[in-house]
Amino acid sequence: MAEMMDICVVYARPDTQQQVNLQLPPGSTAQQALQASGLLEQWPEIDLRKNRIGVHARILDGRVNPSPEHYVLQHLDRVEIYRPLQIDPKQARLLRAERAKARHKRVQENHESE
Repeated sequence: MAEMMDICVVYARPDTQQQVNLQLPPGSTAQQALQASGLLEQWPEIDLRKNRIGVHARILDGRVNPSPEHYVLQHLDRVEIYRPLQIDPKQARLLRAERAKARHKRVQENHESE
């Protein structure tokens, strides 16, 4: 019998991080690791239509990289379940810029009033 591979499946929430270590046979896919981890049952908010999946920070999107069903795992791979973004990155940058501008304006006004 072929040696088993050590695989880690992780899911991080704002308040906790869950890591499941598995031993899977060679040829196993990222999708099979997700199913074997039990995280999909433990955290019902995980929706594989919305949550992206990656291996070592590489998104398994089915375009640039294989999809989770087709990505064949290697020994010591780390399968990651990503939460959906709460806000569009472009919108977040605009909000940060607006807050920084308002802070800068308050500092200038304070210096002028001294």
